[in-house]
Amino acid sequence: MRETPFRLLLDARTARKQGSAGIMRRQRQRLSEMVTHARTCSPFYRRLYQGLPARVTDPRLLPVTNKADLMAHFDDWPTDPAITLEETQTFAADPSLVGEKFLNRYTLATTSGTTGTRGLFLLDTTSLAVAQALTFRMLSSWLSPADLAGIIRGRGRIAMVIATGGHFASAAAAASLRKGPARRSVGVFPVQTPMPDLVALLNDFRPAILAPYASTGWLLAGEQEAGRLNIQPAAVILSAEGLPATEYARISAAFRGAKVRQGYAATECPFLSYSCPEGWLHVNSDWAILEPVDADHAPVPPGQPSHTVLLSNLANRVQPILRYDLGDSVTAKPDPCLCGDPTPAIQVEGRTAELLTFPRSDGLPVSVTPLTLATVLDSVQGLTRGQIVQTGLDSLSLRLQPAAGANPENVWEAACTEITRVLTSFGLGGVTITRDAGLPQLTPGGKHRTVVPLPP
Repeated sequence: MRETPFRLLLDARTARKQGSAGIMRRQRQRLSEMVTHARTCSPFYRRLYQGLPARVTDPRLLPVTNKADLMAHFDDWPTDPAITLEETQTFAADPSLVGEKFLNRYTLATTSGTTGTRGLFLLDTTSLAVAQALTFRMLSSWLSPADLAGIIRGRGRIAMVIATGGHFASAAAAASLRKGPARRSVGVFPVQTPMPDLVALLNDFRPAILAPYASTGWLLAGEQEAGRLNIQPAAVILSAEGLPATEYARISAAFRGAKVRQGYAATECPFLSYSCPEGWLHVNSDWAILEPVDADHAPVPPGQPSHTVLLSNLANRVQPILRYDLGDSVTAKPDPCLCGDPTPAIQVEGRTAELLTFPRSDGLPVSVTPLTLATVLDSVQGLTRGQIVQTGLDSLSLRLQPAAGANPENVWEAACTEITRVLTSFGLGGVTITRDAGLPQLTPGGKHRTVVPLPP
């Protein structure tokens, strides 16, 4: 029977009512089914899972995977043999196809991620239906009848302030929404939009729900406090980054008491978690498994920060993501959450938003979000990995790793031109960009930061 969002929503609500036992029953069953499907239909997993028991309900029995390995074996990874790396890359290179279905049945999303390896991820209909159902479950846990009344008064309009220049997960989702029945109520605003223009667009659109990246939401709260932005959303849903705990209350106050919530997710699993009033993130553990582990991939006790975290997506059957090293550090809550939600609660380390601030020609400071610049590099042809480092109040340095066969000079010129274009649109034409001959550097934990702001 085909899984529809409505059927999945009913099951998701039932699972939550049944508590942790009901959620774990679904998790074990879905993990077993996914492992069986992967080893049957994916040549990559068939080889990887040789010697495993016939039925697997414990993820710790599975070998660890990562983006670099999966991308290196791309043609053997999907469970649909019609999918090839060459055709997927060709599709991803055409921005006019964002939101269209690859092979008429899959949604494509791309990401560079913290390791610097570009990922190509396909979402099947079941994965999208699960994401839709869990979004409804999330909103129902966040919003009161008064909030819903406010959204209805705002005609249900949703303003998404996101990266729109490629097959990013957010861009693909937004493009799909805009082509569907909700197209008149969904506004998509590029994160690269200069703040005065973005403020004017949002004032005109008057959203009932504001969904920006966290750093952009922080900047918009400042515009609202200054009186330049004048909107009254019932909810502000932040994504992609974290903020200091005190800033969530500030954003709520700026938007006249709007509910401020956040989600921690990844292109590999867009429905991973949602926040609660107690400030914790709850994993949708009926459809995803998140294992905090140390550097040797051994379990880390609750209450202690992990070195990394292993993700298993139990919905996406076309490109199975099983015990996948996501690269983030999380801390699991050692006791039940006071909000009463039965799903596991976590806090994420190392995703705090860091703004880049430059002086404009008139001396006034202008802040730019890291994602505004990071998404620029994703559009540069022939670039394997890049890093933008703020070296002074009005200077940047670029570290670039061109792809094999690419002309380094052309890559440098394209990256410099695109960054200059974005900065100029913010009134920052005086920022100097220099070329660093070194390759992008990793953090001591082995992660790649695309944008490195000037230290405080």
